[in-house]
Amino acid sequence: MIIDQIHDLQQVYRKVLHSMSRPGNISQLNNITEKMDEELPCNNAFFLCTLTLLDAEVTFHVVANEEDKARLTEIISSYTMSQTAPMDKADFILLLQDTPEYHVEQVLRECKIGSLLDPQQSATWIMESVHLSNSPALSLSGPGINGVQPLQTGSDGEFWKRRNERVKEYPLGIDVILADFSNQIACIPRTTSVTMMEVI
Repeated sequence: MIIDQIHDLQQVYRKVLHSMSRPGNISQLNNITEKMDEELPCNNAFFLCTLTLLDAEVTFHVVANEEDKARLTEIISSYTMSQTAPMDKADFILLLQDTPEYHVEQVLRECKIGSLLDPQQSATWIMESVHLSNSPALSLSGPGINGVQPLQTGSDGEFWKRRNERVKEYPLGIDVILADFSNQIACIPRTTSVTMMEVI
């Protein structure tokens, strides 16, 4: 790993904040990912987001096949000092894109969404995506969006239906960060209304 753990990760953090404040807006991480040379079980943008947001004060749960889960858990713990936790207790849910749908549904049902007294005690999802674009697969609306914002995530429509169920009692809910294989990220916070435009 040749990236600068301070300078480069600050850039990633600013990109995540920008995308979170402007849901559906796609940010590029090419200038940072091109420095990476480690063999990883996930895409580079996904890994940069985990390095940026995880530390010894938070917990995470990897959702992937057993081989990738073990390898990614080991790498993330080594770099961030963050500890693993069960899916219903983890601060971050880290989802790789080839995870079976039934497993994703289980984690969506069980992950924490905060409480009325402590809505911040909820899970942030970092999700691996094949390719992000502003094609009209999802229609996003809400704070930070002028009108509507189209977004193609490559995720199954069922995921977004179930996500909508988990955010319907605001301020409870989950925040989602998407990272693709083209070194792009986009965010969908709990305040964003997501409508399926077509089968995705």
